[in-house]
Amino acid sequence: MANRLAQVSGHLSNAHGRGLLSGEVAIITGSGQGIGRSAALLFAKEGAKVVVSDIDAKKAADVVSEIKAAGGDAIYVAGDVGADDFPQTIVDATVKQYGKINHIVNNAGFTHDKMIHTMPDETYDVIMKIHVRAPFRLIRAAAPYFRVKSTSPENRSIINVSSTSGLHGNVGQANYAAAKSAVVGLTKTIAKEWGPFGVRANTIAYGLVHTRLTAAKEDGATIEIDGQKVALGIPGARQRAIAQNASAYVDIPLQRGATADEAAAGMLFLASPLASYVSGHTLEVTGGRGI
Repeated sequence: MANRLAQVSGHLSNAHGRGLLSGEVAIITGSGQGIGRSAALLFAKEGAKVVVSDIDAKKAADVVSEIKAAGGDAIYVAGDVGADDFPQTIVDATVKQYGKINHIVNNAGFTHDKMIHTMPDETYDVIMKIHVRAPFRLIRAAAPYFRVKSTSPENRSIINVSSTSGLHGNVGQANYAAAKSAVVGLTKTIAKEWGPFGVRANTIAYGLVHTRLTAAKEDGATIEIDGQKVALGIPGARQRAIAQNASAYVDIPLQRGATADEAAAGMLFLASPLASYVSGHTLEVTGGRGI
C-alpha cells in the first residue's frame, strides 16, 4: 500500500510541477511523531514549507532535520497547543520566517479514557481544551492571514482532525467523542465564514490508525499535560493483536488499521488543489476506534 501511495504521489507531483503544495506554508501541530510527523514529511516532499510543532522539542527538531536532509524547508515551534500564548507564538514565528500561512492542520491531541461514571471533571476538561479550544484559538490567531481577498488567490485550507469516535461514539471515550464531534461543527462554521475568502475547511475523521494512541497501554507511553503524566494506549491491545485474525477488524472495509503514512495522505489530499472545491466536509477514513 505504501508503495502504491508513493507511485500515486509521483504521478501527482509530475502533474503539478514541483509538488502539490509548492511554495505554500503549512503549520502542522503534533507533528513530532505519528500521523503529524508523516504529514510534515509528506507536505515537505510536495513542496510545502512546513512549520513543525510538538510538545516535545527534540522530536520536533528531529523532524525538521529529516525534512532538510531531504532538501525541504522547515522550522519548528515547540510548545503546548493548550497554552495561552501558543497560538500567537506559532503564528508570529511562521509569518516572520515565511511571510504567510496557507494551511493549518490541527492534529495535536491525545486520549484520556475513562467510563462516564468514573470520569472526573479535569479528565473531561483537558480533552476539550486540547481538541476543541486549542484548534479554535490557533485558527482565530491566524485569521488575518486567511481572511484576505486577492486578485491572485492562493490555495488555502484548514484541516481539523476528528475521529470515528466523534462521529459514532465509543465506550470509555465520552470526553474524546464529545471533543471530536465538536470539531466537526467548528469546521463547518469556518467553511461558511471563510469560504468567501477562498479558504476551504474540512475535517478528517480517522478510525484505527496504528500510532502510540492505539498501541498497548502496557507499552508505557505517556504525555505530560499541565504537569500531569497521562498514560496513552489501549489496555490489552497487545493480546488482541496476537490473537487477531481475518475477522479481527470486521468493521473496517480493508480489515486492518491504517499506517501513519496512509493517514497523512488524506491530509495531503484535503490541502492540495485536488480538493479545490471541497469544503465543509468530513472525510471518514476507515471504521473502528478513534486515532
